Amino acid sequence: MLSKFSVQELVSAFIVLFAVIDIIGAIPIIINLKERGQKVDATKATVISFVLLIGFFFVGDWMLKLFHVDIESFAVAGALVIFLMALEMLLDIEIFKNQGPIKEATLVPLVFPLLAGAGSFTTLLSLRAEYASINIIIALILNMIWVYVVISMTGKVERILGKGGIYIIRKFFGVILIAIAVRLFTANITLLIESLQK
Repeated sequence: MLSKFSVQELVSAFIVLFAVIDIIGAIPIIINLKERGQKVDATKATVISFVLLIGFFFVGDWMLKLFHVDIESFAVAGALVIFLMALEMLLDIEIFKNQGPIKEATLVPLVFPLLAGAGSFTTLLSLRAEYASINIIIALILNMIWVYVVISMTGKVERILGKGGIYIIRKFFGVILIAIAVRLFTANITLLIESLQK
């Protein structure tokens, strides 16, 4: 396995996962969750996200086949959830109401679908077809370290930017999230239609 280690593949995989996980883009959402009085645990979010992503990396294909769900359908569903979250950010409305007994936001929406969502799962399966597993796993570990650092420092980021700065960033990343959702949706809905027509 170590013989397949490649710095070039590692860097490429890291950049792709960095863009898809987009923890910087999630900062306004994390701050918003904390403002609502919901607890966000950096260690728990990082560990659970890593376990879900590494688990899906090895058994993702098998899991989806077990439920007769193809990766395209999974990605389309994830895109719709991301789209709704972006609408929350842009329109200042609450779609995902936490009415359950757990008043913690670490699992939903932070771990899923923000960190370990359809985009990340789809990307991991795509990367596995191109790169050696060792390079993707190391790239994922490095991304998770970065995720932990960013979630831990959201309070400092908020103090530096202030309420106005956070509000502007929230609106900006709302548009970015919609763009990601639309791209994920259109790319996979066309593949889904093509597979159905066969």
